[in-house]
Amino acid sequence: VSIFLNPTQFNDPKDLQRYPRTLDADCRLLEECRADIAFAPSVEEVYPEPDTRQFSYPPTDSVMEGAMRPGHFNGVCQVVSKLFSYVEPDRAYFGEKDYQQIAVVRRMVEDLGFKLEIVPCPVVRQSDGLALSSRNTLLTPAERKMAANIFRILDGSRSLGLSVGQTHDYVVREINAIPGLEVQYFSIVDGDTLADVSSWKAPSIVGCITVFCGTKPVRLIDHIRYK
Repeated sequence: VSIFLNPTQFNDPKDLQRYPRTLDADCRLLEECRADIAFAPSVEEVYPEPDTRQFSYPPTDSVMEGAMRPGHFNGVCQVVSKLFSYVEPDRAYFGEKDYQQIAVVRRMVEDLGFKLEIVPCPVVRQSDGLALSSRNTLLTPAERKMAANIFRILDGSRSLGLSVGQTHDYVVREINAIPGLEVQYFSIVDGDTLADVSSWKAPSIVGCITVFCGTKPVRLIDHIRYK
């Protein structure tokens, strides 16, 4: 398992500084999961010189997180391509919580010709539905309880029988009505191309959301499958 806090995918230095660093705890969890090796290189090892490579896979990397965090996915592609080159894996496992990231990495794998399989791993949630994330440790107990409303509202929107536009407006309205929560974006997209959809006709449709939570806002990402 590779563990690396990658500086090139943070467009906000303050976000990088604040991001949780839990290597010892991560390694204990990996022991419990019977992982054989934790590969945790330093920044100097991964980037002995500045990485000037540019990756571009529009529209997959230019919408949602790509629009809100310029350069983010370029940094993701820089480090993931390096890790793939180091390890030469047969399979690489990525959590579906960062749904857009998987789509971008797939494009990069095709572009660079890596001979490996990308394996999506289902979102792991706590009992109240909150998606597990390193950023959850930044939440106060009250904010942690508040954040559970994100998935509750997303999940509830699937059974309302509304149009795509109405579903979008419902989710944004209901989340923003909760003090301490503010939607940055909510996009209902084709599950493969990540292009916006205006109807439920596509075979795969996903709602991707980012919400600011709390007085020192913690940026929480989640998604829901509509089809």
